[in-house]
Amino acid sequence: MKDISILIPTYNHVCVELVATLQQQANLLPISYEIIVADDGSTLLSSIEANRVVNDYTNSRYIERPENTGRAAIRNYLAEKASKPWVLFIDSDMVVRRPDFLRRYVETPDEQAVWDGGISIGGDAKQLSHNLRYQYERANEHLHTVERRQREPYRDFHTANFMAPKQLMVKYPFDLRFRHYGYEDVLFGMTLETLHIPIYHIDNPLSFEIFEENEQFLSKTEEGLRTLYTFRNELKAGSRLLQHLEHIEWILPLLRQYHRTTNKLERRYLLRHPSLFVFSLYRLGYFATLNDK
Repeated sequence: MKDISILIPTYNHVCVELVATLQQQANLLPISYEIIVADDGSTLLSSIEANRVVNDYTNSRYIERPENTGRAAIRNYLAEKASKPWVLFIDSDMVVRRPDFLRRYVETPDEQAVWDGGISIGGDAKQLSHNLRYQYERANEHLHTVERRQREPYRDFHTANFMAPKQLMVKYPFDLRFRHYGYEDVLFGMTLETLHIPIYHIDNPLSFEIFEENEQFLSKTEEGLRTLYTFRNELKAGSRLLQHLEHIEWILPLLRQYHRTTNKLERRYLLRHPSLFVFSLYRLGYFATLNDK
């Protein structure tokens, strides 16, 4: 079994319950472990104060960072702080539902590789019927099965739930240019492929059950598309959206004009009605007009 550092980057989110669950599972295993939560400059004092309880848990600590450094930098920081030979990265809004979640990771073969456990989609369908993020994730849930992820292991790597050797993460850190939302995991997967470092996808998901409101999700989507546009030349081989846009390049001028005309109307509509068709048009149109910005 592997000795492990469980690393949780957080921003404006309370993750005490997640830490408690992980600690309970770790205490049942014959391993040495630690849990480190790093707050990346949260602006909500209530979440900071709530997370300080983590310091009271055995083998656990909560680090408060004064400034937001971005998704790549906070993960690199956590990897450097880790004291165990293996590191398990978990997003702070994930939920552990499997009683053997941690055991499945520490019992994997002792190989210099990355292990991706995947995610599942939770939540109450009736209560979330007007939540765009929930509808989007539900529609794409089939992409998260272990069988689907194993087909293209590097392209389907995500940072929400994965384990790797500490020395690998220190030697090949996340690209610090990725300060804003999105695509640092795509570039990292492409890097591992270039280096011939294996990514193994296993059936050990965390549950995604916390869905932001429609306004926040649309803003996050726009931020991710701006990230993709900024690094489009480097991400071309790893982004399905960029490859899809290549195939419909002939229609991009129409999409661009359509979005310029209808984007405000579409956005208002999506805030009230989670139409995945309208959302898809909005994403394509937004990306098509980024060279206007």
